[in-house]
Amino acid sequence: MNTKPWDAQLACWLIRPLKDSWVNPNHLTTVRLVTGLMAAAALAVGDAIWVNIGAWLFALSNFLDHTDGELARLSGKSSKWGHQYDLVSDAIIHILLFVCIGYGLREGKFGWWALVMGIVSGVSVACIFHLRNQMEQRLGKDASRQPNFAGFDIEDVLYLFPIVPLLNGLEPLLMAATIGAPTFAIWVIWQFWTLPQPESN
Repeated sequence: MNTKPWDAQLACWLIRPLKDSWVNPNHLTTVRLVTGLMAAAALAVGDAIWVNIGAWLFALSNFLDHTDGELARLSGKSSKWGHQYDLVSDAIIHILLFVCIGYGLREGKFGWWALVMGIVSGVSVACIFHLRNQMEQRLGKDASRQPNFAGFDIEDVLYLFPIVPLLNGLEPLLMAATIGAPTFAIWVIWQFWTLPQPESN
C-alpha cells in the first residue's frame, strides 16, 4: 500500500524524466527557495493583486518542496548537505512569509504592530524548524513525521493559502499565527527537552 501523500506522488511523477539528467536535487531546492522568496516579496507589497500572486506562489513553492526529495530518492543523489539546504530553505520561506505578511498589513487595523506580530510568528516558526531538525537528527526522520490521513498530510492545508486573501483573511491569519506559533513552539521545546539524552562515549 502506497502511503506517500498525493502531492509527493504527483511530484515524483513530474520529476521522473529528470532522473538521469544533469539536474540534481539542489537545483530543485533552489527553484523552490526562489519561488518562496518571490511569494514573500509579493505579500510584502500589500496590494491586493500582489498579495494574491504571492499566495499562489507560496502554494507552488510548497508543492516544489517535494520535488527535490523525490529526485534524490529516484536518482540516488541524496546528500547530507542537500538535506540541510532543504531544511534551511523551508525555514527561510516560512519565517519571511509571516514577516512579509505583517509588513504588508502595516497600513491596516493593526498598524505597525502587524510587523511586530509577523516577526513574533516568524521567530516562533524558526524555533520550531530548528528544534524539529534537532529531533530528527537525534531520533530519525520517522520520529518527526507528520500524521497522514487518506493521502493528505497536516501541512497540506497550506495549499488552501490562496483562498485566504480572497476572503480578506490575512489579518485573522496573522493574529492566529501570533498566538498559535509561539504556543506550538513552547510545546515543541517541551518535546525536545523531554527526549532521551544521547549516550556519551
